[in-house]
Amino acid sequence: MPNDIRSVRMAINNDKIFQCAQSTCLPFNNLTTSNIRHCQINCLNRDECMAVTFYQSNLQCQLFNNSINQNMNMSSQINVVTMITIFGTRYSYDMATILTTTSSTTEAPHVWINTTNMNDARSDHTATMLSNGKVLVTGGWNGSSDFNGVELYDPSTGNWTRTKNMNFGRTQHTATILSNGKVLVTAGLGSGSYLNSAELYDPLTGNWTITGNMNVGRKSHTITTLPNGNVLVTGGYNGSSYLNSAEFYDPLTGNWTITRNMNVRRAQHTATILLNGNILVSGGTNGSFDQNNAELYDPLTGNWTTTSNMNVGRQYHTASILPNGNVLVTAGWMYVPITSCEIYR
Repeated sequence: MPNDIRSVRMAINNDKIFQCAQSTCLPFNNLTTSNIRHCQINCLNRDECMAVTFYQSNLQCQLFNNSINQNMNMSSQINVVTMITIFGTRYSYDMATILTTTSSTTEAPHVWINTTNMNDARSDHTATMLSNGKVLVTGGWNGSSDFNGVELYDPSTGNWTRTKNMNFGRTQHTATILSNGKVLVTAGLGSGSYLNSAELYDPLTGNWTITGNMNVGRKSHTITTLPNGNVLVTGGYNGSSYLNSAEFYDPLTGNWTITRNMNVRRAQHTATILLNGNILVSGGTNGSFDQNNAELYDPLTGNWTTTSNMNVGRQYHTASILPNGNVLVTAGWMYVPITSCEIYR
């Protein structure tokens, strides 16, 4: 029988923490999560949870059950996000299905609206949400070259602002936010070369700093921040072969370390962190065909283990973790664009 479904709406308070004299302001649970999304999911799974505080510096997640008192007592602290439930309910699975099918009669439909254009045209770029809520867009192909231009989007104004350029123009690269709030950009294609360079963006200064080179140049790889703060890069293409190599970056030292190879060579694949901390890698291409195989990486042991195959081989797809821990894989390419979707559980 399916589990009940809880629905909540939360107000976001950037750089704020609870500060109360009463014991009610103490969290009822402290845990470590890989990102703010998983912190929210832990709250969603607990009926008593009314608020969360996520510390981006150490990935600590605090769950609270008395948001009314806590909302009155807040103080400032950087690199922290506090979210407070302003609406929440739980439905049985059957009732949730009924409400979902009839919601169009009681709620206005969601719509798409235009926002301000970026300053520079680009494709095959990256977009990363910063701890201050702004979005950092890096690199890509601008129609004539692999681009090093960078812009910031401010959701509060809808405006784009150019910030300092990367040290290297690159496309088909990756970017991820670290636990210290900086953004790590890795590899990609630049001026016809398969880059192994990496650089860090500091949102506080707007500066780019070169960090340690990767062991292998690559494009069309994946990047994932692990629960311990290290960053895992998998697969890709180096200009002559599709890769099964993997390496991780230590933000404390700035060094890259080779870890065990994947079982399968792949590029244009996905990597998704599961609720147990393991990484699910799925699909991609080995240059000959679009793959349906999948494997799991255990950060505690460094081992790769094959898991069940997808029903459809695909590359250029997406994979998203759902609130119940399942993974939704959508569409992609298998000789032609495809519409098929499937769930890993």
